[in-house]
Amino acid sequence: MKRLRTTALALALLAPALPATAAESVNLILNWTPTADHAPYYYAKSQGWYEKAGIDLTIEVGKGSGVSSVKVGSGGSAFGIADLATMLVAKSKGADVVALMSVYANTGQTFYWLKSYGVDSPKTFPNHKIGNPPGDASRVMWPAFAKAAGIAPDSVSFVNIGPTAKIASLKSHAVDIISDFYNEHDQKVKEFGDDLGYINWKDIGLNPYGNSVIVNGAYLAKNPKLSEDFIRISQKAFAACVADFDPCLKSLLDAASGLDKENQQKQWERIKFLMTDEFTTTKGLGWIDGGRMQKDYELVQTYLGMEKPFAVDTAFNTKLLDPAIKMDASKVKK
Repeated sequence: MKRLRTTALALALLAPALPATAAESVNLILNWTPTADHAPYYYAKSQGWYEKAGIDLTIEVGKGSGVSSVKVGSGGSAFGIADLATMLVAKSKGADVVALMSVYANTGQTFYWLKSYGVDSPKTFPNHKIGNPPGDASRVMWPAFAKAAGIAPDSVSFVNIGPTAKIASLKSHAVDIISDFYNEHDQKVKEFGDDLGYINWKDIGLNPYGNSVIVNGAYLAKNPKLSEDFIRISQKAFAACVADFDPCLKSLLDAASGLDKENQQKQWERIKFLMTDEFTTTKGLGWIDGGRMQKDYELVQTYLGMEKPFAVDTAFNTKLLDPAIKMDASKVKK
């Protein structure tokens, strides 16, 4: 009997150690292809932060905020990145989505054009072609921009182009105007110089929350601790990247081929500006303000209509954020 116990103990010591609990497979669908604003997720994953919390994270390339909102809202992905106004539209159509953390406290939505094409302001957009992907947030919210600009929504035509083909399409005159995020601004300046014209949506009086982390509502109710861990790890990663972007950039470049290092570094400087407002610097990095959300809701309701109205406080939750992690405004270039 003693020999049997000794043999059993020896076998147990030789057996590979197994984790107490298996990591939970979790999917995060991006709003588009990976760029600098996604670097924190790749950095946190490369550092093993999600894994340590029992999260086996898969990062899925996206095809627009409309697509990511619908996929998360249907339960096809636990988490996603989406423009918040676009998410509200999806929620009014029945998508089960909740915003947990803002990335862009200021809208990144921007229209770009070439002056040589006869465009000098939104007033001259009519009878021109705008190029963007069909799921692009700026196309979903176009009626709001058109009304704010004082032009008819149907006065322009849209051309479907891929997210990586925007500059080439503008350069070849396949389109006259493109929509893009402000974080890509320096790339346009480098390519087109003084011929470039642009307007950020906030300059016309529209400043809805931009890209944010969203979650499936049923998933959040079933997995509150995992959801909190995911958000706080992501929040921690963004703060780390604000402090020092170099290791975050390396993680992004290792995971996504074909990105230009210098361009991504410049993007991140723009992104830090978009991340900064009175709430993210005082309440917590990624904070979503209820008053601003109400205005965003009214914006969507006014210009697009709500298929099924809902209480705006059901569309976001800031309780999972760590208030000790704040946006460091000293790292933002003026």
